Amino acid sequence: MEVISDPKVKTVFNNYPTVVRKQLNNLRKLVLETAAEIEEVKKLEETLKWGEPSYLTKYGSTIRMDWKEKNPDQFAIYFKCTSKLVPTFKTIYGDKFNFEGNRAIVFKLQDKIPEAELKHCISLALTYHKVKHMPLLGA
Repeated sequence: MEVISDPKVKTVFNNYPTVVRKQLNNLRKLVLETAAEIEEVKKLEETLKWGEPSYLTKYGSTIRMDWKEKNPDQFAIYFKCTSKLVPTFKTIYGDKFNFEGNRAIVFKLQDKIPEAELKHCISLALTYHKVKHMPLLGA
């Protein structure tokens, strides 16, 4: 898999407070690992959307991640709010994650991320346009 990374993304990561940077780098690692495990994902673009690290694939829905000063004790991974992604995640993993509407999975800075479950969610997002017609996105 080819990763095309905008150098500005590194700058954004470097500007996060240390504890935040650690958590968001972990999210980034999970996105990259998951993408590498999906046969259909030949290229992953790492860029900025709305100033936030974002990940795009040919058949996927954009994934973003960020931390905001107005909620300093949490960070989130964002998905397109008009997609079926977060509603599906709520059905499958409603007991594992905290959600913000139909657009995000939110974590507290001290949370241990349930990695297997989050990688499954990331996988569904990275292949969304191939699975969006299936019940529960084929999960």
